[in-house]
Amino acid sequence: MRQQTFVKLSALAFGLILFSFIVMGLSRLVVAPETAKLLSAPTMLAGAVLIAILTVQSVLAVSGLRPLEE
Repeated sequence: MRQQTFVKLSALAFGLILFSFIVMGLSRLVVAPETAKLLSAPTMLAGAVLIAILTVQSVLAVSGLRPLEE
């Protein structure tokens, strides 16, 4: 994986998590809190999975098993 791609994916993961909180907060104005959590869950899950993948990738890069390309 290239360093530039890693940074873009990290920013995307941060954006997904932030968007999830915005969706939950705004939807709580209209629907019940449980429904708001259900509406924001897919983006939160996508962000969490992306963070997990990037964490594994960074551990592999630091250990030297699969270095990041420049």
